[in-house]
Parts: sequence; structure tokens; C-alpha cells
Amino acid sequence: MFTTVLIANRGEIALRVLRTCREMGVRTVVAHSTVDRDSPAVRLADESIQIGPAAPRRSYLNAAALIAAARQSGAEAIHPGYGFLSESPEFAEICQAHGITLIGPPPGVIARLGDKVSAREFAAEAGLPLLPGGDGPAAGVSEAARTAAGVGYPVVLKASAGGGGRAMTVVHDPGDLARAYAATRREAVVLFGDPRVYVEKYLDAARHVEVQILADAHGQVLHLGARDCSVQRRRQKLIEETPPPGLPAAAVERLGELSVRAARAAGYTGAGTFEYVVDEHGACYFIEVNCRLQVEHPITEMVTGIDLVREQLLVAAGGRLSLRQEDVTASGAAIECRVNAEDPARGFLPTPGVVEEFVPPGGPFTRVDTHAAAGTRITADYDPLLAKVSVWAPTRAQALARADRALEECTVRGQGVRTNVAFLREVLAHPLFRYAKHTTSLVEQMRATPIT
Repeated sequence: MFTTVLIANRGEIALRVLRTCREMGVRTVVAHSTVDRDSPAVRLADESIQIGPAAPRRSYLNAAALIAAARQSGAEAIHPGYGFLSESPEFAEICQAHGITLIGPPPGVIARLGDKVSAREFAAEAGLPLLPGGDGPAAGVSEAARTAAGVGYPVVLKASAGGGGRAMTVVHDPGDLARAYAATRREAVVLFGDPRVYVEKYLDAARHVEVQILADAHGQVLHLGARDCSVQRRRQKLIEETPPPGLPAAAVERLGELSVRAARAAGYTGAGTFEYVVDEHGACYFIEVNCRLQVEHPITEMVTGIDLVREQLLVAAGGRLSLRQEDVTASGAAIECRVNAEDPARGFLPTPGVVEEFVPPGGPFTRVDTHAAAGTRITADYDPLLAKVSVWAPTRAQALARADRALEECTVRGQGVRTNVAFLREVLAHPLFRYAKHTTSLVEQMRATPIT
């Protein structure tokens, strides 16, 4: 096992990784920007190193600064968390060149599965079901238009190097394609430095389901069931739950088997997620692989009792997974709600400011992953996530009641700071969600026809 791990991230995920490292007797070093110097992760770490100013490109995306911090602190490994450099094959190669282990899949696997176009090619080879779409990036707007006409509208334009719901545009009308294509390319360049865009069929009424996998370098690959992540705004997740309600257990098992087979074929190691959409007839289609720990991993941990970060560390250190597929059992239902500093009434715009009062919920089977506290400064430089409120219960109905109770207890106040807590409670109470009839269009439906 590693002696020292550098945590190359911030917020709740830095704390999450730090806590498992500490339980395993691993020394932690937190790399932080200037504005995060007083964060809980910095305060709890064995050591902290300032790597740059608030702007991510000069701190958490600065590979040279992170490598220097690892060398300075004697860290043998870097845990990237999620976001930032967690799925950068270039950063993985740099770590490898410096003899530092990046806790994640090998660079070649990230390169192949992290790019949406090459992942789609791989998925086809692995026999995963695919949505109709282009064979590769569109060479120009004319090719994009031909592909869209071939698969039928609506379509979605996606940045090949994209992720997290960014640089994706849904197009319902051929007359909007040229403008959408240009806009998606511009956003792809700004966010990912890569202009490639491809075209895929878009399902208006679909569920978003993902499978958590774990794999080691000794040939063992297993899945930990599935999560439903259909509640999204701007294609970014708000509420996740497991098991996916309304999806037959046989379908979940089938997706698990497909994901394991594909992960084995790719030579995957570490924790990862295969994502799918499920149409109104129950047909499942592969959409992408996330080569990292997911934001929503706590609910899988709650139903399985498995510490995913611990398994990541074991595998990255060259060890074996601590369990086999037959050891994985899931119990009950778990729901995660993302509390964001954003205003649903203004299109979910982030609300920067200083948190003056923060009271997280508590109670039975309630987990809160957060870095927030009184005095926490919310800046426009980072994701507005303040806390992840996760609950477990024997049944989904009980979990829904518990999640609502927990959110009711959650208090966040600060000048200019708004949160989505009330909106999350509206989702939990919405008939389509309560009866598991919702799709990825739920939030738009709610905003179009609010319940009176």
C-alpha cells in the first residue's frame, strides 16, 4: 500500500478521499488553490501544498504544479477525485513518466474510453447496444446534417472530448443544426481544447441508468449494480438513486454483465461507470464510460457496504479487489440529492457568496458529504455543489420520506446565496418521480407545468 497519497482536488471529494486514506493508514497531502487554503480538507490533511490561484487552469488543472507537489511531499500516488484531471490521459502519462501512480485506469484505457467517439467505436466492437449516429466526428456541418437526416430528429451534438453534460446540444429541427453545430464546436474548444463534434440520435423520453464497475490488474472485474440518474438540469444530475426504480432486476443484471465484459475487453482497472439510456420500451443503449469515481458513488456504497475509494487504492497499489462478484449483495434503496448553490428560479444560475449559516441534516441512515460550513466562500471558479445528502432505507417509499425529511432539515444561508433545496423537495414529491414514471425531461416538464 502507498505511504503517501496526494489528493489533487477540492471540496467534498477531497475530504471523501482523505477519510478513507486515513482509515487505511495512508498519509495525505492536499493540493489546494489560494482560495481553498482554509478548507476542511486542508485543515484535516497531514500536509497541504498551495499549487496556484483560484482559476482551475492555474491550479487544479496545472499538471506541472501537481507533479511538483507530489515530488515535494514524497507522494507515490495521486488521487484525482472527479472532474479536473481525473480523466486526462495526458496527465496519466505524465504521472507515469515521473514514476507516480495515478489512481485510475491506465493512460491508454482513459484515452480510448474517455473520448466519446473512440468509446463508441470500442462499444460497438464489444457488442454493447448503440444509439444510431455517426461513425466518427462530423467533418463539417454538411456531414452533421446528413447524419442527422439519416438517424432522424431529434439528435444530440456532442463534443468528442466532452463530459459532465458540457458541450452537448439537442437539435429538434433541421433549421437549427448549423447554428447548434457551430456553438457546440466553440464550447468544445473552450472547455476541452478539442473541436471534434459527433452526431447521435436523441431520445426525448429516456431514463439515464449507469453501472458501477470495479476491476483489478489480476483479471477480476465485477459490477455493483446500477443507479438511476434521470433527474437532470442542463444534462447535469440532481438526484440519483439505486436500485433504478421500475427497471426489472433482470435488465439491471444484463447491463451489469455487458459492462463487465466490456471493461474486461478494455483492460480496465480501478473504479468506473458505464452509462446507458433506456427508452420507453425498455431498450438500453450505451452512451459513455466515466473513467473515475462518480459524484453519486455514496448511494452504491450505502446499499452494498463497499468503500469504493478503498477498492481504488487497493487496485492502484497493485493488489486485488477485496471481494468477488458473488460477495456483492445490495440491500434496500438509497437516494442522493445534490444541494447546489444555484437559483432554480433563474435557470439554475450559480449564486456566489459567503455561507453565513450551514446546518446539515442528520438522523438515521443519513449521510452528508460536504465541505461547506459557515464562512465557506462560493466562487464562480468552481462547481456550485455544496453537499450531497444521501439516505438509505429498506424500501424506496421509506427512502423518499427520509430524503425529504433530511432536506427539510438542511439550512444554508448567506448574502446572495440561494440553493436548490426547495426544488429538490418538489422533485421528490412530484407524481412522476414518486411513481418512477419520470425521464430525463422531468425538470423541463416541471418548469413548464408547475404543480399548483
